[in-house]
Parts: sequence; structure tokens; C-alpha cells
Amino acid sequence: MNTSTGVVFPVSNTAKMAQGQEERSSSAFGRGVVSDALASVDEPGALAVRRDTGWRRGYPRHFRRLVEVGARDHQAAMAIARDGLSAVHERMCWLPVTGGHDRRVAEAFATPSPQPALESVTVRGDGDPEREFTLPYKGTRLAGANLRRRLDDWVESGVIEPGVRDAVGQVLDHPEWLDVRDRTFVVLGAGAEMGPLRSLLRWGGHVVAIDLARPGIWSPLFDLARSGAGSLTAPVGPAGVDASDPSQHAGADLLHDTGRIGDYLMGLEGPMVLGNYVYADGGVNLRLSAATDALAVHLSQRPDVALAYLATPTDVFVAPDDAVSQANSGLDSAFLKSVRRPLRALSGGRLLQRQYPPIVDGPAISDTIVPQQGPNYLLAKRIHRWRATAAAADGQLVSMNIAPPTRTKSVTKNRALAAAYAGAHRFGVEVFDPSTANTLMAAMLVHDLRTGGYAAKGDVWAAEAAGAAHGGLWRSPYDPRSALGIAAVLGIGGAR
Repeated sequence: MNTSTGVVFPVSNTAKMAQGQEERSSSAFGRGVVSDALASVDEPGALAVRRDTGWRRGYPRHFRRLVEVGARDHQAAMAIARDGLSAVHERMCWLPVTGGHDRRVAEAFATPSPQPALESVTVRGDGDPEREFTLPYKGTRLAGANLRRRLDDWVESGVIEPGVRDAVGQVLDHPEWLDVRDRTFVVLGAGAEMGPLRSLLRWGGHVVAIDLARPGIWSPLFDLARSGAGSLTAPVGPAGVDASDPSQHAGADLLHDTGRIGDYLMGLEGPMVLGNYVYADGGVNLRLSAATDALAVHLSQRPDVALAYLATPTDVFVAPDDAVSQANSGLDSAFLKSVRRPLRALSGGRLLQRQYPPIVDGPAISDTIVPQQGPNYLLAKRIHRWRATAAAADGQLVSMNIAPPTRTKSVTKNRALAAAYAGAHRFGVEVFDPSTANTLMAAMLVHDLRTGGYAAKGDVWAAEAAGAAHGGLWRSPYDPRSALGIAAVLGIGGAR
């Protein structure tokens, strides 16, 4: 277990490490947060979480429960979001590098740092800003009527929800929206493949980039800025301000420099968009999600801070009625329909299950959790959904959209997932290249900032559906998990 300083899991009350050291358990933390999120609206569900001794195997049903309970009751959904966030902040700890005892994570912003305050270095591009939205797609760049036809085709085939088409269509109708110089865009996880950094620089925006102090991250980012039309600002220590190569000095660690980053961002001028695109493996990802949420709360003391998130498509959602109808009507022509019955019989009913019952009584649930991604990943992403829900209800401008399945490095390094993605098209699921996905999501971000964001799209489930570019997962006739193994077998060659 990782027992480093900074933003850390609390010490587990039930486990000790072999050498007598205290254990900081991500599983105990995750169970506690999910149980607390359910407690006020579903005590039996909360009790089931607390009694689950096989968290890493059993977590999907509890995360599904979090959505099921709120699907019929908006107030319950709000309570789950707020109570879940409270549990994250009450349970996650801050342990200063100077030592001492665990503190609440919010105290990261009140604890003096032994390091000097962060300063800035800025790289500016000399290109002309783009004022027409275009989308890279399969080796070409779609614009105008061609892009509108692609959006229509995606809606017809069930790859995106109609709200995504309509939002991008509005961006096409309003090219002036791409003049994003009226805001400062803070991109947490600046090197992430899914972030909007590249698009914002093409459009002439000012990006404040936050990522680890690794030259391999910063050198290509500064090159992008020089070739773009905007400007990129990065935090540096005092020694890096006048350095000939700022990539050697740029960066800050969200887990350990949390307070310094908070002070640095609080001092920026003008309206700000705080965008969260951070990713790491395992428990570090969950620690980062808690750290960035604490940062969002801290910065929201300013009245001019908007929040931006991307939800993962591999989670649990409330599907709109027309998605259910399309999925069920497609069952008669679905891939492998002719061998569905014998495959189901041979697998004990596990393979090729229908996604939705033929008659849906109440809200329909699309459960696209991929168990291989693990409970830490899913809770990290669920925190984003909870914060979007709570912040929008409190009147803050929020952009939160569901990104499509994408061939990012973090996905394709898992051979099973890479193979499943390679075979997903057989089941009507389109997996996007990173350049297509991050550009599409950048357009959704611009749309949200210009039209009122998450709160303007309806209640929590309507808002999520309006921004869902799920790749076809919601409208697949088959339950995605029941087809995952077959997709992986069929995609082995393509994954190589």
C-alpha cells in the first residue's frame, strides 16, 4: 500500500501491514464512501456495502445501486451526490511532507509549505486562431455540412445522444464561440489525451497547465503552444522563471503540492474554468480525484470559477426511453443473433444478455461497468459526476459530458480491454481515436460555457443524457458486459 505523504487514504481500522505498519486501504476508503452515500436514502444498500468482504469483485452492484436508488427520485440522487462528496472529504486525509498526524484534506490549503510559492512561465504561439470548428476523423478533418452529416449518422446509429449533435451543431452555427479569450482555462492533467488543451490553443485560448514536474510531459506541451494561436502558462519554482528551457522546471504535484497549487490558482486573474482531466493507475487515481475535488471546493470561493469534467462511458447511467427502444428493436438483427441461444446455454446465461427488459417499468439502467478497470477508477470518476450535480444545483457553471470509448494509452496498455475495443464494432459500439474524442469534447465544453452548462439541461439524468457521446453502449441490444468477452476474442488480431 502507498503510505506516502500528501493526500492519502485514512489508516484502516481493520488491517495492519506485515511489518506492523499501519495500512492505508483504498478498498476500506471506497466501501466507506459508497456506504455513506447510500446511508440516508437506502440503509439496506449501505449495510450491504459494509458487509461486502470482497469489494474488488463485488463493487459493480453497489455502484449500480447508487444510480438505481436515485433514478426514480431526484432528491435521493441529490442526497447521494452530496453525502458521497461529504464522505470523500471527511475520510480522505492530508499528511504534510514535514510529518505529523493526519488531517482533513481541506487543511492542505491552510498548511504552510516548506517550498517557495509557485511562479509562472508562459509560452505563446504566433499562429492564427481557428474560427471554424472542425473535427479530425479517420484521417480527414470534417467541417460544415460533412461534419453535420457525420453527427446525424452517429445519432442514427446510436453512437451519440441527440443532445450531443445539437450542441456541436450550435457551435458550428456560432463560430464566434470559439473565441475563448474571455476565460482562463486551467487544465488539470495537462498531458492527458482526453483533455481540451490542444483545441483551446488552436482557438487562441489561454491555458494554465497543471501536471507533474517531468520534462517529458512539458517539452511537447510547450511545442504545442509555440505552434498554436494561444498561450500556455505553467507553474515553476523560482529557478525556472528565467531558465532557457522551462520544460526542465515546470510542473507541480497535485498530491503533494496541493496547497501551493491552490494558492497559485487563486491568484490568477479573470474568469476561470477548472477542468479535471487527471488520470493515474490504481489507488493513486482515487487520491488524485479527492485532491482535485478539494481544489475545486477551495477555488469555488471565487465567484468566477466554472468547473469542467468528462465522465467515463463505462459506468452506470439512466438511459432515455428512445435509447431503450432502439436497443430492443435492434435485438432481432443483432450480431450473433443466430447463435445467441446456444451461446447463452453454454455460458449459463452469461453471454449475450439483452441490455433492457422487453417492458421497462420505470427508469431504465444502462450498466456499462468494465470490472477490469476496478473500484478505484470508478469511484474517482463518480466523484466527478457527484460534484457536477452538486455544484450545478448550487448555481455554479458546470460542464460535464460523457466521453466516448477511446483508444487512449491508459486503455490500450490493458491487453484485454484493447482487444475488446478492437472487436467492439461488431456490436455497434464505435471506439474513437483520441484526437476525435478530445476535439468533440472540447466543442461540448465551449457549448456548455456559452449556454448555461449542466444546469440548463434539466435534472441530473436529463443533463447526463444530453451530453452523452457513449459510443453506442446505451443503445446496444446486448448488455455490454455480456458481450465484452466475445468482442475481446474477435478483436485480438486488431489489438495487435
